[in-house]
Amino acid sequence: MSVSAWTTLATIIAVVVGMIFAQQAADLVMLAGVVFLLAVGILDPKEALGGMANEGMITVAALFVVTAAVERTGIINMLVDRLMGRPKSLVAAQSRVMIPPAIVSAFMNNTPIVAMMTPVIRDWARNNRISVSKLLLPMNNAVVLGGLCTLIGTSTNVVVSGLYREQTGAGLEMFAITPLGVPLLVVGVIYMLIFGRRLLADRKPVVSQQDDPRAYTVEMQVEPGGALVGKTIEAAGLRHLPGMFVIEINRGGETLAAVAPTEHLQDGDQLVFAGTVESVVDLQRIRGLVPATDQVFKLSPTRAGHRLIEAVVSTSCWLIGKTIRDAKFRTVYNAAVIAVGRDGERLNKKIGDIVLRPGDMLLIEGPPSFIERQKNSRDFFLVSEVPESHPPLHHKAWPAALILLAMVAVASLELMSMLHAALIAAALMVIVGCLPASQARRSLEWDTLLLIAASFGLAKALEKTGLANHIAGLLLGSGDHGPWMALAILYLATMLFTELLSNNAAAVLLFPIAWASAHRLGVNPMPFVMAITVAASCGFATPMGYQTNMMVYGPGGYHLGDYLRFGGVLNLIVAAATIALAPLLWPF
Repeated sequence: MSVSAWTTLATIIAVVVGMIFAQQAADLVMLAGVVFLLAVGILDPKEALGGMANEGMITVAALFVVTAAVERTGIINMLVDRLMGRPKSLVAAQSRVMIPPAIVSAFMNNTPIVAMMTPVIRDWARNNRISVSKLLLPMNNAVVLGGLCTLIGTSTNVVVSGLYREQTGAGLEMFAITPLGVPLLVVGVIYMLIFGRRLLADRKPVVSQQDDPRAYTVEMQVEPGGALVGKTIEAAGLRHLPGMFVIEINRGGETLAAVAPTEHLQDGDQLVFAGTVESVVDLQRIRGLVPATDQVFKLSPTRAGHRLIEAVVSTSCWLIGKTIRDAKFRTVYNAAVIAVGRDGERLNKKIGDIVLRPGDMLLIEGPPSFIERQKNSRDFFLVSEVPESHPPLHHKAWPAALILLAMVAVASLELMSMLHAALIAAALMVIVGCLPASQARRSLEWDTLLLIAASFGLAKALEKTGLANHIAGLLLGSGDHGPWMALAILYLATMLFTELLSNNAAAVLLFPIAWASAHRLGVNPMPFVMAITVAASCGFATPMGYQTNMMVYGPGGYHLGDYLRFGGVLNLIVAAATIALAPLLWPF
């Protein structure tokens, strides 16, 4: 090999070691490798920065905006309410947390799905007295497998399509991987349903919402003509809320103190709850339920940009001794109090009639500027935003769903490329108000995008220096073992890179080697392309193997052994199925 090839090899090894052991973020380590290759002259500026203009990376960025809009409008929560219900067995529970998210993940990026489903499943498991560790890892793995069923299911598929376009001039079609992805999903789900009970231990999450000592009294109103009208308390999902219970219902001046689960909700019912702050956030997300305070209704034109904010009434606050209504809280602070907490005490008054005392905890709905204005104020202590507490834009759910379906349709029918479809969909989500522009900017996961862009630079160095051909030659040896063995070797090598690095980095680094291997053997490259795509996403054996694996690690209370035992077997099953099916679907 040339000096430049040896230098590139040493750089890639250093990057791999740095990503495994260094405390720095993976994208910074990868960028450092590209900068070094640029500094020594192996890459020119256009080659080093070319990943930033790669079609795959830009498509992934646009999909981040689309998926953020889908999350913001509450479509996922609507599906969960309809599909999950109350299971009668662990197998039924596992099937409900695996199959619907897996189907959705075929048309959305995996990361936001796991992020949205994790708290939902954690609460649902507690309500149904099921160990959450039996559910989160199967859900995560099913979402990853579901993402393999279409081009847009995971960023890895889009990245590989961009690499394929560079070689052939045309990207992969929307459902090019579907004939392989669907059987892999079916086989994976069957394995997890059969062995999930045995291979996953009962674990307790590190943090539980039930441990939260903060307790609030909050009023919510059944939206007239909304989704909850006519439903019973139990059917509406209000009976088994984690850390939250219904105290009473106020209906037309009458108070129903002992609320039965069979009580039907009516237009304008005002429900009084007691519970933790996280549960108040959950109430905000239930379609058909809105804060009962008139102050929030007056803020409604600008609610899209609001957050829930916690603040403690200080000993010098001018509000002490006044009711929230008499103090004209909304007028003074441009925010509304939606819940009040007082040492766990039940406050038997409407929110506006509560007389404030020092130390009262207020849950306030208002703009982010409220925090900046009041964090150093003498009126409040400990002013802080409640994470992920923006009110869902339920009225924008159908426009968001239509835009998502239109994006999938036009890309599937090849009326336009996936890049154009994703960019137009992202723009429409912002234009029609499904996602505020500020949140669209924040939805871009720059660490992921920079990692993808930098990995393209390393891949270019692999190809330019001839290192890809040398590695392909080492993997293939004399070539006597044939394309099947070469496919198996490349799959296992990609899977190893995925477990140690990241899915997108593994795909970009191994793609040129796979392409060179197919060229050396004189066979159809498609089985190799599909094997790389699957192997780069299916890293189930370690928490680092896929970005969503780590997201369920803490909430599920998992240990490394859970991944090795449960995910390691799944790795081998998916590998065997891919190596067997890919050449049958796309003959050598």
